[in-house]
Amino acid sequence: MDIEDKIRKLALINAGKFGGKANTGSVIGAFIQENPKFKDKVKEYAPLIEKFVSDINAMGVAKQKEELDKYGPITAKKKEKKTGLKDLPNVAGKVVMRFEPSPSGLLHIGHSIVLSLNYEYVKKYGGQLILRIADTNPENIDHDAYSQIHTDANWLCENEIKKVLVQSDRLEIYYKYAKKLIEKGAAYICTCDPEKFRYMLSKQKPCPCRNNKENMDRYKKMFTSYKQGDAVMRFKSDIKDKNPAMRDFPLLRINETEHPRQGKKYRVWPLMNLAVAVDDMENKITHTLRAKDHADNAKRQALIHKAMAHKTPQALFVGRINFEGFELSTTKTREKIEKGEYSGWDDPRLPFLLALKKRGYKPGALRKFAVSLGVSLTDKTVPLKEFFKQVNAFNKEILEDSNRYFFVKDPVEIKIKGAPAKKVLMELHPDHLKRGSRKLIVKEDFIVSKEDYEHIKNGKLFRLIDCLNAKYSNKEFVMDSLDYTTYKKQGGHIIHWLPLKDNLKVEVYMDDGSIAKGYGEPGIKDLKKGDVVQFERFGFVTFDLKQKDKYIFRFAHK
Repeated sequence: MDIEDKIRKLALINAGKFGGKANTGSVIGAFIQENPKFKDKVKEYAPLIEKFVSDINAMGVAKQKEELDKYGPITAKKKEKKTGLKDLPNVAGKVVMRFEPSPSGLLHIGHSIVLSLNYEYVKKYGGQLILRIADTNPENIDHDAYSQIHTDANWLCENEIKKVLVQSDRLEIYYKYAKKLIEKGAAYICTCDPEKFRYMLSKQKPCPCRNNKENMDRYKKMFTSYKQGDAVMRFKSDIKDKNPAMRDFPLLRINETEHPRQGKKYRVWPLMNLAVAVDDMENKITHTLRAKDHADNAKRQALIHKAMAHKTPQALFVGRINFEGFELSTTKTREKIEKGEYSGWDDPRLPFLLALKKRGYKPGALRKFAVSLGVSLTDKTVPLKEFFKQVNAFNKEILEDSNRYFFVKDPVEIKIKGAPAKKVLMELHPDHLKRGSRKLIVKEDFIVSKEDYEHIKNGKLFRLIDCLNAKYSNKEFVMDSLDYTTYKKQGGHIIHWLPLKDNLKVEVYMDDGSIAKGYGEPGIKDLKKGDVVQFERFGFVTFDLKQKDKYIFRFAHK
């Protein structure tokens, strides 16, 4: 189609949209959109477009339609739905982001949302993600969490977390910045009674300590003579700020509680906003992504950055995710573990990453769920059932390649009269024949699950999958035929089975705390810890350990 034909067609389409009256400007816009290379030649083609529009508008609607039909059927272009994360704002150079959990316990699905979004962004831009463990509150720390948080975070992020910082190891750095803030007149040491200070703050009156010329001496006394509660370092902000939370907020305090990692080495501890602001400066963080309830903290940290003449990272926030039906409190969960209500952080009933990993969930499924929520300030409520429905679907896409085995829960023995001795070969996976097959040798004696046994109807054909067809008649099981075609014609129940002998004892720890007991086929003895397989018609499971003569698995999902 030449240029004139293209313009004429676009003018006819435009006329058809607006009752027979095409618009010159709209046609020019459509022409440039379809032919970007002519953008610089708009003035050259404008008179031609105007002429076509004028001629077409004089035709009448019927004639316009007749002329447009000559070009064949017109199909509207569908707009492609954008998927994935929207672009980060103001990217200039290498993107560096951070994730900062507290070691009060292990990472759970709430953490996984923000961590996944941070990781997906640095992966998108070829950047770096830093893990910072915020342990400056000595009263609420689980010592074992340090290493496990790092392990779980790396698991979720494809082992791409190369830098891990522990804030209690960095106190000397925070002290250096605290001293600079006092020297710049941006911070002071307050020794006021807390109640008196809060009263003055509410009245927008400055604390008497604010302009004390002995602030540096007072700062030194925090490390020597002041006792816990005697003094606090505060940032000197706008005392008349409309948001009371922004007025002279605290930066350092004295806490003589023994620290699980540092012991009694330190008595002066930074509060979150000082530690975070300093770490962001030290590590050249370019973008931050966290829950929107940190919006005020981001403003406080920006004030600290401004006082230090440092650029503030670009801040992004996400709305609160309310997971209904989950216990996500690390403190409460730790207490229940200590009381024996849960077997540990990996208890299959818990929504913690360690538990999900051991059950067979893959990090890609959790990250895909996080991306599906997106970066939005809207608060969301996610019920337990809906969460697992979505994550299971994502996880199943990954696990469909898993090898398959038979597992018979609550086994019942049956003898099928007339069943021939035979060797049954079944592929480890029907789509991957090169993986090989499993071999089961049978004759008349089988085991089936109690549930399947109870579904067998008198006189009705049933099939032992990939093996034979049988019926229950006159209080006995009788061989009927071997081929699947016969079963398909007559219908009935299809059953997974195992031979009576040479099976392995299996226990599957379920997500509700129960244990499914039965037998698995001999091939599972070759599995390694952490291998995920599919027990056919039962679900995806992960091999955990061999315990004496039992093989222990953890249930993932159907």
